[in-house]
Amino acid sequence: MDGLALHCRAGFEGECAAEIQERAAALGVYGFCKTQPDSALVIFVCKAEEADHIARKVSILSLVFVRQYFVIVAEENTLSTEDRVTPLLAALPEDLPTCGDVWTETTDTNDGRALSPLCKKITPALRKAAIAKELLTATPKQNRPTLHVLFRSTHSALIGYSYSYNHAPFPMGIPRIRTPKMSPSRSGAKLAEAFKVMIPKEELEKRVSSGMNAVDLGACPGGWTAVLVAEGMMVSAVDNGAIDPQLMETGQVKHFREDGFTFRPKRRNIQWLVCDMVEKPVRVAHLMADWFIEGYCENAMFNLKLPMKQRYAAVQQYLAAIRERLSEAEVRGYELTARHLYHDREEVTVYLRKKLKQA
Repeated sequence: MDGLALHCRAGFEGECAAEIQERAAALGVYGFCKTQPDSALVIFVCKAEEADHIARKVSILSLVFVRQYFVIVAEENTLSTEDRVTPLLAALPEDLPTCGDVWTETTDTNDGRALSPLCKKITPALRKAAIAKELLTATPKQNRPTLHVLFRSTHSALIGYSYSYNHAPFPMGIPRIRTPKMSPSRSGAKLAEAFKVMIPKEELEKRVSSGMNAVDLGACPGGWTAVLVAEGMMVSAVDNGAIDPQLMETGQVKHFREDGFTFRPKRRNIQWLVCDMVEKPVRVAHLMADWFIEGYCENAMFNLKLPMKQRYAAVQQYLAAIRERLSEAEVRGYELTARHLYHDREEVTVYLRKKLKQA
């Protein structure tokens, strides 16, 4: 089977399929999607050379509902419990370039997680055999493609590759996140993941550093504020509710008991604006755009809630509303992306930022 395998959150297969079909069509590739409800996996069927073209050209950072994707080169459905490694490697095409790493994966479902022990057990043997056959470099190399083995059951797997310059640098697209110990809520994991996933690695040091000024709109009880504090930022936490006392004791947080929609800082020296308010998404989108138009911030990271249906179309509408508002104000030199993160549920995280000046 030729095509692409795409990881997504269970229940969002339709959005993932709609997105890859639209992006593929923009490249002149017209395939079809195979999905099953709540499978956390989409198969985009197309020609092998077309799948490779998409994997090179469609940036993973530009996709919303696709966590990770790779080009399928083989499918094995009769793996023996006695020896899975030999048939997996034998299925690889002869023209596959030597890969720099191998990832054994499952889908992000209960059935998939039950296969995690198998993945951990088989990886060392698979790696050793692949190195012996010169299918894999002796040590991991980031300038080579990554070999993917996606187990769908104990006897079935999809095999493929992704380009290291255009994939999420984590198996299945799921990063390991550590939220600050002082975080009073789990919501901080969303911002911590967004910093790790949505900011290009080469820009991270310039975008996020100690001493920056930040504003957290709708901050109570302080989950997102805790992430900013952990990064060494000085935070204006805006909320009529209470902020966790432990955060206030850091000396890095100033609490403003005001409405997040009407608050504006006295000075236009804010590097980061973050917002996780449970409000109408278009209203939040317009607010974020207005802060940019008024020159208050350089980066904005915020969540927009999703409707029950037509979620992919809704995200496109939200992003279009931001672009339209910025265009009307003749604001240029910005970048706008959105991701349905691992820690997001019925929401997406949006990242609006000024382009960095070239050195």
